[in-house]
Amino acid sequence: MAATASPGACGMNGKPRTSPKSIKFLFGGLAGMGATVFVQPLDLVKNRMQLSGEGAKTREYKTSFHALTSILRAEGLRGIYTGLSAGLLRQATYTTTRLGIYTVLFERLTGADGTPPGFLLKALIGMTAGATGAFVGTPAEVALIRMTADGRLPADQRRGYKNVFNALIRIAREEGVPTLWRGCIPTMARAVVVNAAQLASYSQSKQFLLDSGYFSDNILCHFCASMISGLVTTAASMPVDIVKTRIQNMRMIDGKPEYKNGLIKS
Repeated sequence: MAATASPGACGMNGKPRTSPKSIKFLFGGLAGMGATVFVQPLDLVKNRMQLSGEGAKTREYKTSFHALTSILRAEGLRGIYTGLSAGLLRQATYTTTRLGIYTVLFERLTGADGTPPGFLLKALIGMTAGATGAFVGTPAEVALIRMTADGRLPADQRRGYKNVFNALIRIAREEGVPTLWRGCIPTMARAVVVNAAQLASYSQSKQFLLDSGYFSDNILCHFCASMISGLVTTAASMPVDIVKTRIQNMRMIDGKPEYKNGLIKS
């Protein structure tokens, strides 16, 4: 006898019930925030290394490990979690917006017969969603960059933000609201590069592994393809990421920004 779905599992039209979109976006944002708790030390190390050697100064750190041990020695365990509140807000704004935009566009561009968008259209949707999310998350990104960079400065030059909300209020009050979106163009450009590189490199890596004959379409193949995709994406987005970090951390010197047009050192 054929099994039947329970009434509670299906709607009036017989289709399986799904969670409301708002709940999906909420869980997506919470997942991103949860991941931030674990990767915040790495984010701090990345930001410090991208600022190391700025202005023709001697590079402070030789490797990521050297940076991590130096920060731990100078600032303690608590120091590597500096800017955590900004990292959490970034995920709450960027990830939630990106998932929301992606889901809405994906559903609207799905065919009437349920045919999903093609690869290029999915890439375009991903880049659009990434850029929009990056714009919304830029204020939190600016606060994060400044909070993680503070520990490398002399005591008299530190901004001393207490938390992300204190940072946002002070930036708006002391430097003007537009400063909250400083570096939004490279931030959005990075999001576009990341989304495009992730989709293309993951698909290509997975196909390469399957064609090699050593892998079948299982979790190991997906894991290895994801690792390769992560390396390619990081390499592709790094130049834009460094530009973004330095612009968002720059100071005004004698009323002029450190970088002209956000690119050239004054």
